[in-house]
Amino acid sequence: MLGPIAWRTPPLHYGPWELVTSLITEGLVERGIDVTLFATLDSITKAGLDGVAPTGYEESDELDGRVWEALHVGHALARSGEFDLVHNHLDWLPLAFSQLCRAPMVTTIHGFSGSNILPAYRRGRSAYVSISDSDRSPDLEYLGTVHHGIDLGGLPVRETAGDDLILFGRIHPDKGTDLAIEIARRAGRRLVMCGIVQDRAYFEELIEPRIDGDRVVHLGSVGPDQRGAILGSGLALLHPIRFAEPFGLSVVESMACGTPVVAYRKGSMPEVVDEGVTGHLVEDVDEAVAALEKVRRIDRAGCARRARERFSRDRMVENYLEIYRKIIS
Repeated sequence: MLGPIAWRTPPLHYGPWELVTSLITEGLVERGIDVTLFATLDSITKAGLDGVAPTGYEESDELDGRVWEALHVGHALARSGEFDLVHNHLDWLPLAFSQLCRAPMVTTIHGFSGSNILPAYRRGRSAYVSISDSDRSPDLEYLGTVHHGIDLGGLPVRETAGDDLILFGRIHPDKGTDLAIEIARRAGRRLVMCGIVQDRAYFEELIEPRIDGDRVVHLGSVGPDQRGAILGSGLALLHPIRFAEPFGLSVVESMACGTPVVAYRKGSMPEVVDEGVTGHLVEDVDEAVAALEKVRRIDRAGCARRARERFSRDRMVENYLEIYRKIIS
């Protein structure tokens, strides 16, 4: 399992790629499969652990991500002949050296940062898996789509709705943080925001002046021990994205807690949100405010049940085992 090294695996707070890598790894180990996880050396796993980076480069000013990712990939591929399969979660860099990989490679494409990285995918000696049908590139062939699964054990179901609106995700224009604040203001509800500040200028200009600790609250990056309690406490999760979201882990985590989602109809959201069952899809602020007026009609137990059926870790692991069998059979 060739994991990313921006953060520890599993992450202490933020790190969606590391989280998914961890969930797959631990699920495979539970099924008796011999797995070696290549990740940061402070990672926690029941698999074998190997790597070169002492910690995530986003967690240390002393580590240059470009250098340590290259060292990490080189170290893993040097051992590739020991394995039946290499599962790459580290984006394009391993693909640039995939001709040196001595085992079949499968790459989960967690999202494209831009069309400029496509040459590495076109030339890579790897099978590809998309995380949603909406995130597929017409320039590539895919072995399948596997929606992310989540750790249901850390997401207790809460059948009684709270009053607050929740926003979970990095603070960035793509995530529509400013739109969420406006939706909450117009709906007359408090907004609780959780997430790292990824765009500092955007935060300082448009977001920070509106955080008052009362109607708009920012809790920062929240770890797995708090996610379930916060997500379950809301009336709804807002997801007013400005980009084609490849998946959206916080969306399914919220639904698994019983808290429905009001999301913009972009990217994978029509695949992930079951209209009227786990949330509502909208086009703009006006529709989002209107959707909040009817969100209480959604049965929270039914919302949680549907999300848990569709997005469990075990379902994801079984889907990947089917992919692996196609490659090495």
